Amino acid sequence: MSVFEFTTPIEVRFADLDAYGHVNNALFFTFLETARIKLFQQHFGAFLDTPLMFLVVRAECDYRLPIELNDPLLVTVAVDQVRHSSFDFSYRLHDGGDKLFAEAKTVMVSYDPRIKKPVAIPAEIKKKFHSV
Repeated sequence: MSVFEFTTPIEVRFADLDAYGHVNNALFFTFLETARIKLFQQHFGAFLDTPLMFLVVRAECDYRLPIELNDPLLVTVAVDQVRHSSFDFSYRLHDGGDKLFAEAKTVMVSYDPRIKKPVAIPAEIKKKFHSV
């Protein structure tokens, strides 16, 4: 069960479509990235100016329905598990109603590039992840 959830709209552009007339499957990962960036900008902006990085170390996506040009698209990001230096994001790409386009997951690692090692997730972030 999720302890933190964030939803953002994503604009589907004509350039995102492939020869079949729907969003190319590779773009789904770009949509996940866009949602992650918006989440961090809105909730963890102070960390964007520090050396701390959050790296994707695993990404997976289960495609359910094709996304077409005029489909409204929302990405809901949830924090599913928080560990010492890593956490799991789960994603739902949906239209805000009955359409579920995809479900995805990324494993994120808190990383300090100065020492080139994973480090503990800052307490402020852990606290926010556990608040609803």
